[in-house]
Amino acid sequence: MPNLGPMELVIILVVVIMIFGVGKLPEVGGALGKAIREFRRATSEGIIKEPVEDKEGRKE
Repeated sequence: MPNLGPMELVIILVVVIMIFGVGKLPEVGGALGKAIREFRRATSEGIIKEPVEDKEGRKE
């Protein structure tokens, strides 16, 4: 995963503001935070299952 410097983060922030607008930014941030929390909870509890290979080597 590439490292993001301060300039890259500023560019990403400007693009996000241009797409969603200043008014929607808190809503988008809240939804993103909730998604990250749920993903971390699911991975720590083992809810997400790893693909299983059948006898012929196909993943299900």
